[in-house]
Amino acid sequence: MQNVVLVEKVDTEAELDRLAEHYRTAGGAGIKLLNRMGGSAESLLEQLPEPVRQGLTGATEQALWVAMHAAQGSRRAVPDQQPWVNTALTTALGAAGGLGGVSTALMELPATTTMLLRSIQGAAAREGFDPAEENVKFDCVRVLSAAGPLSHDDGADLGFFSVRLTLTGPAMQRLIAAVAPRLSIVLGQKLAAQSVPVLGALAGGGTNYVYTRYYQQIARVHFGLRRLAIDADIPPEELVRKLSARM
Repeated sequence: MQNVVLVEKVDTEAELDRLAEHYRTAGGAGIKLLNRMGGSAESLLEQLPEPVRQGLTGATEQALWVAMHAAQGSRRAVPDQQPWVNTALTTALGAAGGLGGVSTALMELPATTTMLLRSIQGAAAREGFDPAEENVKFDCVRVLSAAGPLSHDDGADLGFFSVRLTLTGPAMQRLIAAVAPRLSIVLGQKLAAQSVPVLGALAGGGTNYVYTRYYQQIARVHFGLRRLAIDADIPPEELVRKLSARM
């Protein structure tokens, strides 16, 4: 019996090491790429026209609703793809969106948000969770509230992993309303990077490549922690503390 416990502990620690590595590489070289294209996260947002900045939260909330319905509906017709396929598709979308600057990037926003959500759902499914279940739906949307690839705080998302939202009333409506303001900042940085003069489609493809890789990695960590909590019978809060210690 003692040997069984020892093996389980080693497996848990090894899995946490694996998840920590996914977390560390979530932003990776993409941050340097985006900074070269458009500057820091703060300066990127300042590059957007004032009307666009003012309407970002509303546009993001609308994009999330479109993504929720489109991503769930598409699962019945199109199976989950490998992460590299998702990345290739969103990169192509970003390139198309970047051709016309901010105006076409705004039109591309719902499609990219849908693809990001689909890739997050795929990460959940790979860990054995059903994306059609309400609690998994909530978690998939919540992954989009992570700090984003331009965050310079190495621990910016660790708080997100441990937060449990208390939702009353129309739960999904409240969740999207809570997630949209933070996601709008992240997507605002993406839109600004796509509006950089001359780079156009290259900037759009590059930002989508970085964003898709980032959210897929964060989703792997999030749902990997959920799976580990179930398999190892360890409270999620304890696993988050262990993950934090590795960072």
